[in-house]
Amino acid sequence: MNNSGRRKFLSGLGKLGLGTMGALVMQKAWARNLDSTLDKYNGFDAGQLAGEEEFWNAIQQAYTVSPSIINLNNGGVSPSPKVVQDAMKRYHDLSNEGPSYFMWRILDQGREPVRANLARMAGCSPEEIAIQRNASEALETVIFGLPLKAGDEVVVSKQDYPNMINAWKQRELRDGIKLVWIDLDLPSEDSEYLAGAYIKAFGPRTKLVHITHIINWNGQILPVRKIADAAHARGIEVLVDGAHSFAQFRFTVPELGADYFGTSLHKWLSACIGTGFLYVRKEKISGLYPLFGAPDAKSADIRKFENLGTRPFFIEQAIAQAIEFQEMIGAERKEQRLHYLKNYWMGKVKGIPGVKIGTSMKPEFGCALGLVSVAGAKPSELEQYLFNKYKIHTVGIEWENIIGVRITPHVYTNTRQLDILVQGITEFAKMKR
Repeated sequence: MNNSGRRKFLSGLGKLGLGTMGALVMQKAWARNLDSTLDKYNGFDAGQLAGEEEFWNAIQQAYTVSPSIINLNNGGVSPSPKVVQDAMKRYHDLSNEGPSYFMWRILDQGREPVRANLARMAGCSPEEIAIQRNASEALETVIFGLPLKAGDEVVVSKQDYPNMINAWKQRELRDGIKLVWIDLDLPSEDSEYLAGAYIKAFGPRTKLVHITHIINWNGQILPVRKIADAAHARGIEVLVDGAHSFAQFRFTVPELGADYFGTSLHKWLSACIGTGFLYVRKEKISGLYPLFGAPDAKSADIRKFENLGTRPFFIEQAIAQAIEFQEMIGAERKEQRLHYLKNYWMGKVKGIPGVKIGTSMKPEFGCALGLVSVAGAKPSELEQYLFNKYKIHTVGIEWENIIGVRITPHVYTNTRQLDILVQGITEFAKMKR
């Protein structure tokens, strides 16, 4: 976001609502401080700024995270900055002033601008974006909407997200499709190995490959485009689970080569809990059935996937403020900071006896999410130790061949908090020797 755009955003922090609905209020102290900090660091490139704690402390003040815990499980769900929370509350209050009028005739009119802004971020046409509640809803729309028949094969990974695995197993049970499983050895910094694991599983009956862009268990980034190109060369469609990738690091959906893509916006975009989107390549829309009944199931209009009925418009509309906040920070700045934070704590613990890191420190293979384990200890032991002694909130992972504690900082995380994490891991590892 340029200076004029940034100032427009900051000066409008008190203007919540559509058109004349919002009331202008005094700009908050944290917003004035953020404005001053952005001015001070204007001209710094993203790499320089990644470790500038003064800048990121100003960003932290835009959030309302509790000081009673150190939240390092943003991979589950991230908090929203205050401007997004305030927008959602304002839209909620407005809805209750006359629900059928303000929801359907006022707030519902804001969907198209939100769609257009999401499409701009995703690098695609607004006519390829459907607003959903989360990645699971988006991806299951595809999983249950594809016209697959008995004997058709779908390539999936044992490291995929459980909701998606369960959805595919239900189609296998119901329709007799065949799931072809691959088992990834992670972490990996070998694109040829990662892509080859999928490509070797392709056969004459393969109809679709399901690829998780960034593995939620340990933060492994997969070479989606390499896999997608090989799939398309064989007439195989590509479904990408982007639950963790969208707004964590920079890419456009079309450059992935995806036919279908689903993501949550309450993770790395910091939109309200219960927001996401589905991307369907334009020429694929008519052939995909909607998850919820639509007037014309064969329509080529992306909006057929939004027939949910009455839903919380106030949550959906606050996506707009989350996009503005993302653009105020800047996608490159954010990506560099998240990668810096992951490497900051990993670099300090990787040489400790008994400590093993389970995520690449190279930017092409990992970004914010990191996995750590300690020899002789279960993940739950380290997770509990960090919380009981230091009130560090993490999550223990035991899924297939991935075992460890997942650490997920966000833009509001500072290095002082990560130093406490390092201290906790160091002490725990020493206890286990």
